Amino acid sequence: MSILYDERVDGILPQVNKDEVLAAIRERIPAMQVLHQEEALRPFECDGLAAYRTMPMLVVLPDTVEQVQDLLKLASQMNVPVVARGAGTGLSGGALPLEKGILLVMAKFNRIVHVDPDAGIARVQPGVRNLAISQAVAQHGLYYAPDPSSQIACSIGGNVAENAGGVHCLKYGLTLHNILKVEVLTIDGEHLTLGSEALDSPGFDLVALFTGSEGMLGIVTEVTVKLLTTPQTTKVVMACFDDVEKAGAAVAQIIGAGIIPAGLEMMDNLTIRAAEDFIRAGYPIDAEAILLCELDGVASDVAEEIEQVNAIMRDAGATDVSVAKDEAERQRFWAGRKNAFPAVGRISPDYYCMDGTIPRRQLPHVLRTIAKLSEEFGLRVANVFHAGDGNMHPLILFDANAPGEMKRAEDLGARILELCVQVGGTITGEHGVGREKINQMCAQFNSDELTCFHAVKAAFDPRGLLNPGKNIPTLNRCAEFGSMHISGGKLPFPELERF
Repeated sequence: MSILYDERVDGILPQVNKDEVLAAIRERIPAMQVLHQEEALRPFECDGLAAYRTMPMLVVLPDTVEQVQDLLKLASQMNVPVVARGAGTGLSGGALPLEKGILLVMAKFNRIVHVDPDAGIARVQPGVRNLAISQAVAQHGLYYAPDPSSQIACSIGGNVAENAGGVHCLKYGLTLHNILKVEVLTIDGEHLTLGSEALDSPGFDLVALFTGSEGMLGIVTEVTVKLLTTPQTTKVVMACFDDVEKAGAAVAQIIGAGIIPAGLEMMDNLTIRAAEDFIRAGYPIDAEAILLCELDGVASDVAEEIEQVNAIMRDAGATDVSVAKDEAERQRFWAGRKNAFPAVGRISPDYYCMDGTIPRRQLPHVLRTIAKLSEEFGLRVANVFHAGDGNMHPLILFDANAPGEMKRAEDLGARILELCVQVGGTITGEHGVGREKINQMCAQFNSDELTCFHAVKAAFDPRGLLNPGKNIPTLNRCAEFGSMHISGGKLPFPELERF
């Protein structure tokens, strides 16, 4: 896949010398693991968006906060860019390294430091896997709510960087809504504590600012997460539809009735067939769309809501509505949904996973338009949604070996993201901007807004050494992209324009 960002970012600091940086690290931090040979660096050349690849100059794997602190101080002194990486499951190129930079891998920070079941909190290091938190606290009748599809592998530090969600974010919120405090280090090695274990903390809400900042403001060293009580009862309703737009309309009707499911997911026929062939989840392969609606809470309330949802689904045109008969079947239903991406990967040589968010009421219109765009570009699109909160993940199927298909997939993805903006949505819901969507940032935001973003970046990282070339496009770039008018021809924060 062609690179959507300006490759000059890798040449912004031509004076960076690999041998000098390696020697300095070994002298200053001799106990820290450093990878520098090509065969050792190769596994780190991309994140989950494997189409974009760059060989890092060096990879470091610290064991202690002090090592991270010393590394950042050294990088700051030597003017060397640093890109943070967790488990590498990101899908927007956010952890893509630089040829003239250090890749800081936080995988060894994998301890759950402390669990306080009475307070309903846990302190965890950034390399702890998302699912491992729930597994560790299950004995207390607690769990951690955000559950990305990659939760068996993705790390909590990466979840903070991308503000990850999951199938249960409709009711329980994204990462931001489930963390209280974040310990971070700045590019100069300064330690900051953002937030607190109290319900509120003084000053600006820097936890909200930092969550979703994609490694551009600082390095996460510890996170205090909220834990929830495991619901008394959990049931999943599966509704089948003979028309995708009917399923989309049913989503708005459920929310409009005042019902907030724990999860409300949608899959179209192409995705249903792929998932059923892969997982054997019990999906009806002749349905044009299915909705999975999970309801949890007190047993009597769940039973009442199931009746309401059943009626709404049928009124919306569902051809069949059923409830998972036991916990095993409930888990199978969700396994099919959570494995939708790899399932689609089995039916196409390549696919391009998009991530945008739209108002729920626009679901029928957006689905109809995506179908037209699919025909226009001659590429199949498998639709899978966090439908309850409008977070859509169209998967564009293509063959990178077929001439022109890679470019068509990129162009189709760009049109879908711009469609999200046009209907009042946004270009990302949980995967982040990274390098994948940096051009569409120019369509989403105007020059004044981007200037504000650059100002925030400059306040934390004035020389732009943390994860440069990601997330925030330069105003020059947007002018070249043709989506923005630069007011007065002036470019604020000119020192950032090289990124």
